[in-house]
Amino acid sequence: MGLSSCMRNPVVVFCLQLFRWVPVVFISVVVLWSYYAYVFELCFFSVQSYIEKGAVAEEFVVAFYALLKILFRSAVYLIPYHLIVILFMWSYWKTIFSTVYTAPPLFSISSSDVTRLRQGNLEATSGFIAELTNSLPVRCRNKDGGLRYCEKCQIIKPDRAHHCSICGICLLKMDHHCPWVNTCVHFGNYKFFILFLGYAWIMCLFIALTDLKYFVAFWTDEGRMQKKSQFHIMFLFFVACMFFFSVSSLFSYHLWLTSKNRTTLACVVFYLESFRAPIFSHGPDKEGFNLGTTRNFREIFGDSPFYWLIPVFSSRGDGVSFPLARDQTAAYHFP
Repeated sequence: MGLSSCMRNPVVVFCLQLFRWVPVVFISVVVLWSYYAYVFELCFFSVQSYIEKGAVAEEFVVAFYALLKILFRSAVYLIPYHLIVILFMWSYWKTIFSTVYTAPPLFSISSSDVTRLRQGNLEATSGFIAELTNSLPVRCRNKDGGLRYCEKCQIIKPDRAHHCSICGICLLKMDHHCPWVNTCVHFGNYKFFILFLGYAWIMCLFIALTDLKYFVAFWTDEGRMQKKSQFHIMFLFFVACMFFFSVSSLFSYHLWLTSKNRTTLACVVFYLESFRAPIFSHGPDKEGFNLGTTRNFREIFGDSPFYWLIPVFSSRGDGVSFPLARDQTAAYHFP
């Protein structure tokens, strides 16, 4: 049995699809454990134990003051923590389960047209290309100057759309396929993905900073904490720091992409193919979609500041056509 036929086996397909959910389950389990460790082991048990044992054998007034400190510190920790966790999980699940944006039926072509585009040279198919160009809102070209098309989906690719071999479809403004969300990051969920990274970064930083005091106490004054809490607090600090540094690089990278109005997939192509820029009718232009930092930000997050920080779809446009930085209609001689 060949590899291709094996990959089409229903059992193999089901196992692969099931296996792809492992990273999502892993993230969910880590978040659930961190919630228990932070809320119960840190805020309820460790904070309480740390303060109460400082008031052993003291007057009632001192003990009452210690109780107020417990309530106040728990509120200071738990209120912002729960707000961050809610926004994080909301963004995460919106990234995973948002509507998948594919090419509209307008971009579908017949099998005979696919064969014609595949076999003909640029000169022979120029009339056909011109006809398609007039009827479709496409500006991007392939390296030979022809329209970009997908034989598997049998469509003319809209600008910035790409085929995902894992999902098996062409997605609008595809950024990359992310195993941590088991779906493609594209036009429909890119805002949610950035918010997911942002709130993950904030959550890890918040946990690390508020856990630091008790992490230090683990090494210097461990007698004030229960053995069970010691493990959770120590491990929680390490996990928060580890994810903080790993998410920092990814989050900053996508903020940079947003400021330039680029995608991960395009930048990977740039790197692997000598920084090949998006190709228009006038030729390559790496800044073809760069409208300036402010406008680039609004392309993804929308015009209303009210929606910027919550995972509600507010991106501009339809994912098919995009405003260009400059006129892209000048003539260009393709090699």
